Amino acid sequence: MRTAKITRKTAETDITVEVNLDGTGLYDNQTGVGFFDHMLDQLGRHALIDLTVRATGDLHIDDHHTVEDVGIAIGQALTQALGDKKGIRRYGSCLLAMDDAQIRTALDLSARPFFIWNNDMPTPKIGTFDTELVREFFQALSTHGGITLHIDQMHGFNSHHIAEATFKSVARALREAVEVDPRKSDAIPSTKGAL
Repeated sequence: MRTAKITRKTAETDITVEVNLDGTGLYDNQTGVGFFDHMLDQLGRHALIDLTVRATGDLHIDDHHTVEDVGIAIGQALTQALGDKKGIRRYGSCLLAMDDAQIRTALDLSARPFFIWNNDMPTPKIGTFDTELVREFFQALSTHGGITLHIDQMHGFNSHHIAEATFKSVARALREAVEVDPRKSDAIPSTKGAL
């Protein structure tokens, strides 16, 4: 089983993340940030990765530390669950439309984090959620998951739709990348022989 459990505790947050890369998209996410929970649910469901997140953070200050640290912990959990990455497809991409929003994601589970973000939220808030935190989450995921991650907004004028389409697009690309390639299930997907 390609599973992992990560616990991350700091003076600002206390987080536990569990993932199963060979799951069915079951999710149970409780961070204290309602909109963010909804986005994490989309990530698990559309990646077909079982995802459980428990987080308590200094929400009396704002949501920043909680959102960023959950991104860190999920990235670490993905890295642990992937192990030596033998047999994975490694690359994934998705062009996803959701109403007015269209998001293009391309990623590489390369162990070389690099993050490109061409995404513009037209409003500073979705309800009480700071829209800039969507970028912070994916930056943390890329860095701590060792993911080359490119996210480009093609269209969109509704911040909720743009954010949700982003999580779904990344999820679909991640689903493709972590899947086992039946033609090369016994090999590391690199000419270097290691990732």
